[in-house]
Amino acid sequence: MFLISFIEIYKEGITVRRKRTGFTVVELLAALGIIALMVGLLLPAFSMVRRTAKETKQKAQFTTISLALTTFKNDYGDYPPSDWTPAQFTGDYCGAQKLTEALLGWDMLGFHPKSDFRSNGHNDDGVFIYDVGNPVFFDQRRGPYLELATADAFRLGNIFNNTAPLAPNTFVLCDAFGAKKVTFANGKTARAGAPILYYRANTSGKTIREIYNALDNDAIVAIKDMADNGVIGDHPLGESQRQYEFFYDYYIRDPKISARPWPYRPGSYILISAGADGLYGTGDDIRNFGN
Repeated sequence: MFLISFIEIYKEGITVRRKRTGFTVVELLAALGIIALMVGLLLPAFSMVRRTAKETKQKAQFTTISLALTTFKNDYGDYPPSDWTPAQFTGDYCGAQKLTEALLGWDMLGFHPKSDFRSNGHNDDGVFIYDVGNPVFFDQRRGPYLELATADAFRLGNIFNNTAPLAPNTFVLCDAFGAKKVTFANGKTARAGAPILYYRANTSGKTIREIYNALDNDAIVAIKDMADNGVIGDHPLGESQRQYEFFYDYYIRDPKISARPWPYRPGSYILISAGADGLYGTGDDIRNFGN
């Protein structure tokens, strides 16, 4: 009798222990809730770390470009031009495109000293100096001033399906944010950022509007504006209706000089990345001037 009672008690103990193993539905839901809360708290932190890394990479890219531009100036006596050159048949050519030609060459094989910065690779006499049909000798070119493998140079026609009025076969340097997926003719894909805007200062200018010209990259801003969502007006740097007041009165104006409107870096050039949001003229832009 005693043995039977002991066995029954032993079985009940096993049953009790088995009931205590595993999670109940309430405990499982509570654990999942805690995990979801932790993920929700960590995701913004991960996003911030990723964005900070991109911004750091972009600033490093600007440093590399600045060193390359200094070398170009040492070779030719001045920085490359950034003026917007309209071309009826070959497509417009503006600051971002001319920057890339100067540092990498019109055909990515180095800059030709006889170049007049035309979108079709010709000089002012109509000679195609970047003739890829002839052998390219090292002594014909300078540079490239940037390492091509890490320069983030993309053909405009690959970034934007419709580059009118820009010349689609020309190249631009893109920023480090890589917001757009680009597919090449060979089927390979890459992440392309927004084109880096380049404005060379007119050192003989007497006013802020004479030193920098907002039109130098206006075609790039307009095409990017249309490519984003088809709505004009998202990029503050493209406010032509107000005579680019934002560009001159706020964006490039150095607030430390209060005597009169005066730009940052009046003796050299400015570089602008659209930042994480891909919009030119917003608070997250990365620039080689100001904050």
